[in-house]
Amino acid sequence: MPDESAASALLTDLYQLTMAYGYWHAGRAEREAAFHLYFRSAPFAGGYAVACGLDAAADWLAGFRFTPDDCAFLAELRGADERPLFPAPFLDYLADLRLALDVDMVAEGEVVFPNVPMVRVRGPILHAQLAETALLTHVGFPTLVATKAARVCGAAGAGRPGGGDVLEFGLRRAQGPDGGLTASRAAYVGGCAATSNVLAGRRWGIPVRGTHAHSWVMSFDSEPDAFAAYAAALPNNCVFLVDTYDTLDGVRHAVAAGEALRAAGHRLLGVRLDSGDLAALSREARRLLDAAGFADAQVLASNDLDEHLVESLRQQGAAVAVWGVGTRLVTADGAGALGCVYKLTAVRDAAGAWRPRVKVSEQAAKTTTPGVLQARRYRDAAGRPLGDVLVDELHPPAAGAPLVMVDPLDPTRRRRFAAGAGYDALLAPVFRGGRRVRGAVPLGEARDRARAGVAAFGEGVRRLANPHRYEVGLERGLYDRRTALVLAARGEADE
Repeated sequence: MPDESAASALLTDLYQLTMAYGYWHAGRAEREAAFHLYFRSAPFAGGYAVACGLDAAADWLAGFRFTPDDCAFLAELRGADERPLFPAPFLDYLADLRLALDVDMVAEGEVVFPNVPMVRVRGPILHAQLAETALLTHVGFPTLVATKAARVCGAAGAGRPGGGDVLEFGLRRAQGPDGGLTASRAAYVGGCAATSNVLAGRRWGIPVRGTHAHSWVMSFDSEPDAFAAYAAALPNNCVFLVDTYDTLDGVRHAVAAGEALRAAGHRLLGVRLDSGDLAALSREARRLLDAAGFADAQVLASNDLDEHLVESLRQQGAAVAVWGVGTRLVTADGAGALGCVYKLTAVRDAAGAWRPRVKVSEQAAKTTTPGVLQARRYRDAAGRPLGDVLVDELHPPAAGAPLVMVDPLDPTRRRRFAAGAGYDALLAPVFRGGRRVRGAVPLGEARDRARAGVAAFGEGVRRLANPHRYEVGLERGLYDRRTALVLAARGEADE
């Protein structure tokens, strides 16, 4: 966890606690309910997202406790009449509370789409309500950064012939220390090759990279002196920042330092450009390095890069092998928030029967889907994704029968999957009855899953501008039940 405070049960909004007290006061605290966490639209006007932060969310659930200090703080809260907001018996209940939830999650690094649940929570409604805020905050921002990283890596051609690696350099511009750590981990899941964040490297085993800044060069009387001194101190880490004064002169000075390194049995790793016309300067830097016999030295580029600039520079023929991306990556520039929601979709009545619940909205996209949902990702014979279908486990589709998917925003759009068509169930058990049944995913595995998952989708889904909309729909029976509930809520059901 980035910070011990992030493990606290008080990492919540007050209204979660006031509702919890309301459930307890009304004798409904143990009434079973189902909630689902998802987002309504893909970030950055893109076609997909990379799920991240789920393991941290699971860690928070596993460690959930109200400490004596937590309860003492809650006892100090006052209502409008200056009397305690929460009575002592309720605080005693909280002190003894241990979550008894069934929680299913998509895997860390999974590619996900709007309205597909990333987390399903089922159990006592008071318990599930208290999980809402922390789940949202643990999942939303990391998913944004992992998605941004995947987009930048895609633009850089990372992992493909002729492509370049992406390094995350954003700690100094991040939204505080917690944001910086979270972003470094998420950027690695999304595909970045390394980070400048040393604490993230220690905590999660992410490769760390970095050499020197402009201040190093400026502290010497000349740029050649600065490069020579750095090479003497760290001959195995020489990527020279060459734009403190004149960029191409800086490359020539780096070449001279590289020749001294080579004579001493070391090698010049590369040069970094941080300003100017990166396309033209990188090409000329490449020419100078090659002419001096440093064909294996890399050209690195930084300077407020994002996926759009990287794509543009590559289209201009930039000779950049490594891209250092900072501010716009770790702040998820272009998307202030993922817009995750956590919605109640079913409750048990006093007799124990499940009752579906739907929130109706004037905005069709905000109307929820009822039931205890699972997401199926159907694939063709080659394993390529065809569409994601939400099914209700309370009313599962008939086994061995074809399945019809209906687009809830345009019911004329339907797709039929043959009986026996292959699919993956995206939500898998993480907790059962409050006991953790699946451990954290190794970070490298999550990163590999994200890279392979993004690559599995067509170029249309991955492209930065006007991406193809991947099909997500409801199983026909679920669509029909949802429609009936919406009509009933609006008083339009058939008499």
